[in-house]
Amino acid sequence: MTSLFGFLLFGDATLDDVLANFDADLGIPFGYVLNDAVRVSYAAHLMLVFPIVFYPLRLNLDGLLFPSARPLTSDNLRFGLISTGLIALIFLGANFIPSIWDAFQFTGATAAVCIGFIFPAAITLGNRHGIATKKDKILCIFMISLAVFSNLVAIYSDAYALFKKNGSPRE
Repeated sequence: MTSLFGFLLFGDATLDDVLANFDADLGIPFGYVLNDAVRVSYAAHLMLVFPIVFYPLRLNLDGLLFPSARPLTSDNLRFGLISTGLIALIFLGANFIPSIWDAFQFTGATAAVCIGFIFPAAITLGNRHGIATKKDKILCIFMISLAVFSNLVAIYSDAYALFKKNGSPRE
């Protein structure tokens, strides 16, 4: 919702740093007050959403790394290490990813393939009720293989464009 209204407000002039859009004079009375109010609301939004997103991320990562361990809430050392590692990784990503659009390219390429191909095929491969035939399972494996290949091509293409854009010209 925030990104939709940001795009509707600024159109093609939307900058990579969304908050930088609010440096300009909006040409309305109390425009600078409105700019500051929007900046504060963005900051509050990030502070309130981060814990909601971070909790399931930490819980799922713990489940992937330590599937047979006792619950995360009863192991303070593991809780601290996973939390510290994730926050450090998020901090490094926030500092070294040059533009939000670069992150959106990689996320979009991966998420679209996962939602469209990998997740439905993986659900069919799970086949708890024994409904899928051998032909269905072969088709699912083919779908996952094709999705992984197309995802690798998309990520390579995005990375190549990123390095080509940021690289120095050779003469």
